[in-house]
Amino acid sequence: MLNEDQEYRLLERFLHYTTYDTQSKVGAKLSPSSQGQLKLAKHLQQELVALGLKEIEVSKNAVVTAFLPSNIDPNSPTIGLIAHLDTATECSGKNVQAEVIENYRGGDIALGMGEEFISPAHYHFLHQLVGKTLIVADGNTLLGADNKAGIAEIMTALSVLKDNNLPHCNIRVAFTPDEEIGLGMQFFPLENFSCDWAYTIDGGEVGELEYENFNAASAVVTIEGINIHTGSAKDKMINALSLACKFQQGFPSEETPERTEGKQGFYHLSRFIGDVEKAELHYLIRDFEQEGFLQRKAFIQQLVDEFNTKKSLKKPVLVEITDSYKNMNDVVKTVPQAVELADKAMLRCGIQPIHKAIRGGTDGAWLAEKGLACPNIFTGGYNFHSKHELITLEGMKSAVNVITTIVALALE
Repeated sequence: MLNEDQEYRLLERFLHYTTYDTQSKVGAKLSPSSQGQLKLAKHLQQELVALGLKEIEVSKNAVVTAFLPSNIDPNSPTIGLIAHLDTATECSGKNVQAEVIENYRGGDIALGMGEEFISPAHYHFLHQLVGKTLIVADGNTLLGADNKAGIAEIMTALSVLKDNNLPHCNIRVAFTPDEEIGLGMQFFPLENFSCDWAYTIDGGEVGELEYENFNAASAVVTIEGINIHTGSAKDKMINALSLACKFQQGFPSEETPERTEGKQGFYHLSRFIGDVEKAELHYLIRDFEQEGFLQRKAFIQQLVDEFNTKKSLKKPVLVEITDSYKNMNDVVKTVPQAVELADKAMLRCGIQPIHKAIRGGTDGAWLAEKGLACPNIFTGGYNFHSKHELITLEGMKSAVNVITTIVALALE
């Protein structure tokens, strides 16, 4: 358990990390996509040096790696701990003004000047947080708990292990850029990150343990038209925007993110851009099962082929489908001790594990595709990617306790 000083340092670390603007940028080709990520990476490098870790490196792509040898048995398992530096693209992470609410008494939470509220009428989980210390932003930005809470929890766990000389296995640490846009792991030095298995500290409510995720792909459908003055457009104009609207109607209306849950897959029209001459529809394709995933990709291709046949366009509609990541469970299930040890650690800390499937992506999915099992552990946060993001100090403390317990149990 954390003492009062360690609890204070956990909070101070997190609040300091939120001051870095590390928002990733959509469409970036190189990582890091924002300079704030590299600034935070270099700050973490200094902290790791102060803690006495070994093999500390910061790459030009803002990937931070370090090693803490076991203080008991050099031949013990090596476990990785990973969190990402960037914040979501959907909401600004600049000039974050974090606010600490001690002993939350229930009811609406006014953010900043009170123009934004977090209400239990919409977020029922707030009823379970009465009496806890909440951390929120001021209503103008997200908070950045996703994933600066994970960074703070890993750094605090390392500090607790060192300060108290607690027994632990070999530990590798990594802080990665641009997780939110699926870019940073392309520059991850996996050859220098040898582990038996790893954990991303990037989940939500206390107890979450995730080791399944979507198979994911993106699709870009391009429709070209012909523009001409509207006064003489009859039988001449081909409006790409109108065609795009008709194309979108070919998708099943019930298979969208807002109408699915659990392990139900979906198609998501994420961007619709263009004009009369040219329109682009950007889709996300998601399915937990490989067979369903292949069927969804085939469905979009079939939709394009049928559209071209029916419309007899001068320029055919084009589609480009790109795979993004795979379901990590195919690899995690080959290393069952990764899940078993996390379960055992949570129970040892008085936490009931909540096994959930991730309706999204994670750096762990990329690592699993490369052969490294990497389940995802909670941070204690809620409402990620929004101005209503919040986290509890108690949840963060629980994550630190679980991390220190995992690396101790690995010695048994």
